[in-house]
Amino acid sequence: MKILLLDKNHPLITEQLLAKNFILEEDFTSSYDEVCHKIQNYDGVIIRSRIPLDKNFLEKGRNLKFIARVGAGMENIDIPVAEKLGIQLINSPEGNRDSVAEHVLGMLLVIMNRLFIASQEVKKGIWKREENRGDELLGKTVGLIGYGNMGKATAKRFSGFGCKVIFHDILPGLSDEFATQVSVEELKRSADILSLHIPLTPETHYLIDEAFINEMKKDFYFINTARGKNVETKSLVNALKSGKVKGACLDVLEYEKSSFENLETENEDLNYLLHSEKTIVTPHIAGWTHQSKEKLAQFIVDKIVASYC
Repeated sequence: MKILLLDKNHPLITEQLLAKNFILEEDFTSSYDEVCHKIQNYDGVIIRSRIPLDKNFLEKGRNLKFIARVGAGMENIDIPVAEKLGIQLINSPEGNRDSVAEHVLGMLLVIMNRLFIASQEVKKGIWKREENRGDELLGKTVGLIGYGNMGKATAKRFSGFGCKVIFHDILPGLSDEFATQVSVEELKRSADILSLHIPLTPETHYLIDEAFINEMKKDFYFINTARGKNVETKSLVNALKSGKVKGACLDVLEYEKSSFENLETENEDLNYLLHSEKTIVTPHIAGWTHQSKEKLAQFIVDKIVASYC
């Protein structure tokens, strides 16, 4: 089988697939149109986020048997068209679930205990103790939306901090030793902390908007390591200003480019998020550890080999 690699990944992908007698070609620079022109020559393609695999792309790839995305999200692939064409879709959410879960806890502990603020103040010779009194995780109710690989790994970490963990998911019967499945209404009634672990779909675009936030019974901390467009930024900013959202931990932003490489716009709401003491903002790195880079690649290789060797 001949496979096209469109993004740089861990070298084990190339090493192990070559050892299994796959034919590989790397192309990290060609434009969308240039790749479309030659995609019919390949049986498979391995991607991250550089090029969208839309209806036009998929129809030109008439010999494609699989698309492997090194990561979890598949929103840059026209999934209904791929399925109609019989193209197998492979991803590797197992590879970065642990790094995402640790990032969630890291960001939240920083903001609840004012660690970054206090550290910066001390480095400037400012010594404030009462003003930097923290807020404990112990005893709080954590509400997760989405209980796949990321949600389950996150629940496991929170349970170790003595939290009650509840979650809502569109699939039934997912409760386990770390978290209890509830209705979205119960989640809104009970959660002190809200964390998103969902894909970006038409149903989840702007899931967190003014109405959703206002329906939360308690003032709450908010965490998003899923996709920026799951959240209507203006509504989040207004809730931070009013105090309804006590603090926001954001690894993803509505204004990211589809490749996740940088921000594509500037506006008043984004400016607030980037400068508020109520926010922690990181550059889409929750799943981006040294360990996850290797694990993401290994799961992809294992799944390709299992299907085609």
